[in-house]
Amino acid sequence: MSTATAFEILTTEISALRGSPLIAIHVDDFLNPSEIRHRRGRQSPEGFWLDSYDYDALERHILDPLTPGGSREYRQRRDSDAYLVAADGAIVLIEGLFLHRDELASRWGYSIFLDVPFGITAQRMNLRDGTNADPGHPSMNRYVGGQRLYFAAAKPWTRADCVIDNSDPKLPRITTHAAR
Repeated sequence: MSTATAFEILTTEISALRGSPLIAIHVDDFLNPSEIRHRRGRQSPEGFWLDSYDYDALERHILDPLTPGGSREYRQRRDSDAYLVAADGAIVLIEGLFLHRDELASRWGYSIFLDVPFGITAQRMNLRDGTNADPGHPSMNRYVGGQRLYFAAAKPWTRADCVIDNSDPKLPRITTHAAR
């Protein structure tokens, strides 16, 4: 039996609590092509932070049409030609890296930051992708360095409505709720 991820738990809970249709969007479906993602070099932390995602496409295909008053016609992925129509009252859940950056932070009705130490994320990436399990290893510089740039620029734990310590995915803990 597999362990549910924090994302799976959130999508289930949100749908159950609200009784509303749920649209789940993965920011990884809005990756830039590799020639853009790696134009600063395949190991560049700046490239990871600045060039990984096509935020214009995310705005155009998800955020603008799914904003109140928008067309409700959206694309699930950056490279899809298929349009879907959001049901009335649908909840949109967008998950992924770097979503509390300056140009996006004000777009969220409610946001959660999953806080996990680099030592644990590196171990998880090792199991999932075969990368080095040591966050200090030079091969991890793109990921760890890019995250550090993001943390310095956006301080996502200060912008999120809720911070969850997800060090143990079987036991996520709310550590901070922002006052609204």
